[in-house]
Amino acid sequence: MGNESPCVLAAAGTLHQKSVTRTVIRHVAGLLAAEGCAVDLLDFAVEPLALYNPDTAHEGAAYAALRARVERADVILLGTPDYHGSVSGATKNFLDHFWREFAGKLFATVVASHEKGLTVTDQLRTVARQCYAWSLPYGVSFKDGEDVTDGEITGEVFKKKLKMLARDVRVYGALLARQRASDLAGTDPGFLERLRR
Repeated sequence: MGNESPCVLAAAGTLHQKSVTRTVIRHVAGLLAAEGCAVDLLDFAVEPLALYNPDTAHEGAAYAALRARVERADVILLGTPDYHGSVSGATKNFLDHFWREFAGKLFATVVASHEKGLTVTDQLRTVARQCYAWSLPYGVSFKDGEDVTDGEITGEVFKKKLKMLARDVRVYGALLARQRASDLAGTDPGFLERLRR
């Protein structure tokens, strides 16, 4: 992979039409694209995903197409509102559909919250760990009306955090993608050994 920028799947885990989560995910996607990353925006308000049913979820063209997008990604950027201290149903539903496809990849999180979003960030880290993915050592949270107003990123401190997030996604996403490719192609023992073909 050399010094290539990673491919990022940016998932807006909300169905709300005027979602500040979507605003922030699109903003970060723009920052990443400007730095040379391939960004695939997944918006569940535009591309609804059927409720996960283990008996039927892995059938059909829609699942196969989404799985290809997840497999192509080096980084999973997850944006979710904080609903009662937990992730949105749209986010959880997306995560329920996959696990092997996340292994060895980087998770980065953005949480819309009036309570700092700490439990939500921790839950997303737990999912990453259970799927053998890596996660950034921090999450970014923000408040509607303070950091985002009328569909615009307004907080200067928040803008700086988003630039930091985009930089870390690009840098660490690329490092992990190179190592993941090497581990999958190699013969050394490691946690990705189980995914070798």
